[in-house]
Amino acid sequence: MAGDPSYMKLYREGHLLDRSGMLTGILEDCTLCPRNCRINRRDGEKGICRTGRYAMVSSFSPHYGEERPLVGRKGSGTVFFTNCNLLCNFCQNYDISHLGHGVEVSDVQLADIMLHLQEIGCHNINLVTPTHVIPQIIEALIIAIEKGLRLPIVYNCGGYDSIESLRMVEGIIDIYMPDFKFWDNRYAQMTCGVNDYREIAMSAINEMYRQVGDLQIDETGIAVKGLLVRHLLMPGNIAGTKQIVDFLADLSKETYLNIMAQYRPRGSSLNIIGKLAGRITTEEYTNAINYALDRGLGRLDP
Repeated sequence: MAGDPSYMKLYREGHLLDRSGMLTGILEDCTLCPRNCRINRRDGEKGICRTGRYAMVSSFSPHYGEERPLVGRKGSGTVFFTNCNLLCNFCQNYDISHLGHGVEVSDVQLADIMLHLQEIGCHNINLVTPTHVIPQIIEALIIAIEKGLRLPIVYNCGGYDSIESLRMVEGIIDIYMPDFKFWDNRYAQMTCGVNDYREIAMSAINEMYRQVGDLQIDETGIAVKGLLVRHLLMPGNIAGTKQIVDFLADLSKETYLNIMAQYRPRGSSLNIIGKLAGRITTEEYTNAINYALDRGLGRLDP
């Protein structure tokens, strides 16, 4: 199952450079994500994601808190991008997504970050919150390939991604790892300011699955290609866990799913009373796991 990552074929055929040019062109009238800000980021304008021509990076390092098939023995090579196109008010990385902690990097600097993570033994390049900086990532990827990058690319996103942008990275991304946060759009509107999250996430995950299929794991236990979905449990089941599990079970019984229980009020959600002020109970977590198993989803991250 081991071999070159997906992007090498496009690179050798010259198509990766073409994709890079088209993606960079989108920045002039930005429709990279479903927010459709339509501002000229190449000229330094900033929309919802507050990111202009260049990506910002908060940190990069081997990460051992990711899903088991990504971590292995030497860690997942995470690159945390600053800012976000979704901006959940309870974000566990609030200082990065909302407060903008990070530094602007050039394409060469971002390429060097990828290469550094490869050199220290990481199993993949895990791009955290990449949706708003896809063009910058591909520009850097080309430079990194020319300097010897050969690791799989993980697209670690919030699930609020446009089909058009995802199709532009088809054949480049090896592993998609989206969140599916909410089923009920009322709560998406309350926490993220979008009223179409469910529909967008469903379409995006269907497209990701079409591109890469079920998660493939090599003989050493490391993921090499496929779809891995995260779902964060919310207090009082406001995330609609059962409906999301039903959707994923209908997509494929082999869907690799991480049901997460680490929600805690953060950021501006601290000012919201009601269900968002709570924590996940052991019973809620157990019920969610059991429901997923009952629906035939046996590939749950431990």
